[in-house]
Amino acid sequence: MLNKEYNCRLILEEFADNPFLPLFYQDPERFAFTVELFFMTERHEQMERLLMNRDLFNDFTVADYTFTKTLLFASKNLNNEKFRLFQKMFNVLNQSLPKPDIMVYFHRNVDILLQNIKSRGREFEKNITGDYLTQIQNSYFEYFRNILSFPILIIDLNAIDFVNNPEHYDQVKYLMSKKYSPGVHRISLVI
Repeated sequence: MLNKEYNCRLILEEFADNPFLPLFYQDPERFAFTVELFFMTERHEQMERLLMNRDLFNDFTVADYTFTKTLLFASKNLNNEKFRLFQKMFNVLNQSLPKPDIMVYFHRNVDILLQNIKSRGREFEKNITGDYLTQIQNSYFEYFRNILSFPILIIDLNAIDFVNNPEHYDQVKYLMSKKYSPGVHRISLVI
């Protein structure tokens, strides 16, 4: 939605092609490292390909994920030994990517996320638990607390639907257009 209105380049995560994802959901311990390594290399390749080649016709880029997502998920899915190795590889790859000017995190409660997952109907996602999603959310919040170099907006979307409601969309758009100091900014929209 924003990319059309603001003439920006859009980067959407390409996740459906990970051949290890269904196997991971069947046997997480066995396939965690493989699935995370695949995601990391795919995300890095996509980000590097799209971010490093400037687009003269678009003013800025909007991505629906951050490369750091790779590390956050891996921290929950890998044992300590494998995570240390993974983190070393991540740090090498992450150095080559530009840092964002601003990060926007759309927050929803876990029960709403579970409903969304169920309504998508992806067979390989059917075993995702609320506990797992809570751990992932907590990883994001911990990461955000440590970022001081750019603003991070955490926008609570539990009571709004900016995709189907133009007024809600305008509110989110307004919030994203404001200037913010570096660090975390939690925002709840009043409807």
